[in-house]
Amino acid sequence: MLDSLAGLRSEHASLQEQLSDSAVHQNPALAKKINRRYAALSAIMLADELATGLADDLAAAQELAKEDESFAAELPVLEQQLAEASEKLRRLLIPRDPDDGRDAILEIKAGEGGAESALFAADLLRMYLHYATSKGWKTEILDKTESDLGGIKDVQVAMKANVTDPAQGVWAHMKYEGGVHRVQRVPVTETQGRIHTSAVGVLIFPEVDEPEEVDISPNDIRIDVFRSSGPGGQSVNTTDSAVRITHLATGIVVSMQNEKSQLQNREAAMRVLRARILAAQQEEIDAEQSAARKSQVRSMDRSERIRTYNFPENRIADHRTGYKSYNLDQVMDGALEPVVQSCIQTDEEAQLAALGES
Repeated sequence: MLDSLAGLRSEHASLQEQLSDSAVHQNPALAKKINRRYAALSAIMLADELATGLADDLAAAQELAKEDESFAAELPVLEQQLAEASEKLRRLLIPRDPDDGRDAILEIKAGEGGAESALFAADLLRMYLHYATSKGWKTEILDKTESDLGGIKDVQVAMKANVTDPAQGVWAHMKYEGGVHRVQRVPVTETQGRIHTSAVGVLIFPEVDEPEEVDISPNDIRIDVFRSSGPGGQSVNTTDSAVRITHLATGIVVSMQNEKSQLQNREAAMRVLRARILAAQQEEIDAEQSAARKSQVRSMDRSERIRTYNFPENRIADHRTGYKSYNLDQVMDGALEPVVQSCIQTDEEAQLAALGES
């Protein structure tokens, strides 16, 4: 740990020097990247300073207790404080996901279950929007396709946080939401009161800070325009304002029709396309380094069933972490933080175990 801290102190000093260089701030993407790393290292430096100070205080108290027993009463308190500070420092030293400080783009897609799946997709959208509000994040619906009964076939939402600490970033919290979300409840269309099981797919991508970060040549994309449609497929626009962009190299396709302006839809589509390309690049890196990371929570398998929402029992269960709670009504109103924290803690434990094995 001491060798690791020495290297981080040197990096922290170097980043501080870079941030004082005006040339760095002429490149917003670079400045943002350096600021994120500096903030993460600053938290480690503060935790190290606290642990070191408590260790010194404990050593001094132990010496004084040999001469004056009254100082012995301080030892258990200092020992507890040092243990807590050391554990905090140990967790901060876990290699952090470099994308944690990024904003994110959330996609929710109705899946198995027909109309009920679309209705639950709308419920999940409401849950995430309320959760974002509780975190102080800003949200922007980039595109949304509604179903006939007021549900959602698919929706794309940009989530943005104005924070410098990567641990408080949108991606740091939302990256665990990707996968299949299963719901068990009596659908509004069910006349005999039977419980149905439906599923909704959630995708989450770290957002690109600056367009230049993911270079997309005009020759690498095909852009098609078409007339936007609403529930049931009826036309809602008399002009070809909807946009479909295909990235030829990867086969990634993004469609946008939320705005009446073709230009706005194109800009939103490019924004999502960059995020998906960045995520694809990161998935390749994660696959190559999977043995080192050993995360038990985040999976690149987007078909993985990660969570069940059981409405008759008012129960929510995360299948990756073992988290279970009987306050589903509150969770659906945005009280998602305990569920997210169970994912963060499980991921940290897995990585700490991996570090112990190496």
